[in-house]
Amino acid sequence: MTRNEVAGAEVDGAELAGATVALRTPDGGTDGTVELPEEVFGVAPNIPLMHQVVVAQLAAARAGTHAAKTRGEVSGGGAKPYRQKGTGRARQGSIRAPQFTGGGTVHGPTPRDYAQRTPKKMKAAALRGALSDRARGGRVHVVSGVVGTEMPSTKAARRVLQGIVAEGRMLVVVGRSDEVARKSLRNLPSVHVLTPDQLNTYDVLVSDQVVFTADALQTFVAGPAGKHSATAPERSFATEVSASGEEAAT
Repeated sequence: MTRNEVAGAEVDGAELAGATVALRTPDGGTDGTVELPEEVFGVAPNIPLMHQVVVAQLAAARAGTHAAKTRGEVSGGGAKPYRQKGTGRARQGSIRAPQFTGGGTVHGPTPRDYAQRTPKKMKAAALRGALSDRARGGRVHVVSGVVGTEMPSTKAARRVLQGIVAEGRMLVVVGRSDEVARKSLRNLPSVHVLTPDQLNTYDVLVSDQVVFTADALQTFVAGPAGKHSATAPERSFATEVSASGEEAAT
């Protein structure tokens, strides 16, 4: 994911205000409004910070188990294939040298850990920036429930989500104990389901819409969003470009 892809929507350096969204019900109606806390959904996105956190998250997901055998690790090739002199051919010491078919690999990949250390406060600040960007574009929604019954229903869940937006990738955040919602959503294409403690910058940025259940939003604001609340310098990518242009001009 490039920095331009992370940027997504337009960004400015101004502080964003908290938003109020309608609380949607499973029957397609509304039941009042929900206030999105300004300290979570109303901060100025820090594009370089979000880019750094996303790169680190994708790097940590790599297995790093790639490997290739060197000439010393390939089986066989211990004996000199023919005498050193008198054959008219180039001298060779092993049939497992890199120039031979079946020989070892030179400077091949070795197993390694791609994980990058990312402080918790940086990850929290990046997540707030990503959620604020989605909230600013009117792409954060709250529902009282995914289905109106105690039994899982993919059809009912699809109807609720289509009432919000007809197409696009959708991230739905449900309570950890809400098995009915999880089972109703898990078989829908283009829908990714997470719990409040699993919410992360990458999944927010690759989704077109973010949907919280009311309980999940309350849990998120009271838990993960409230921890590690120190804010990173909220400097936008547009501000950085402007500053670099001024430096070049001088």
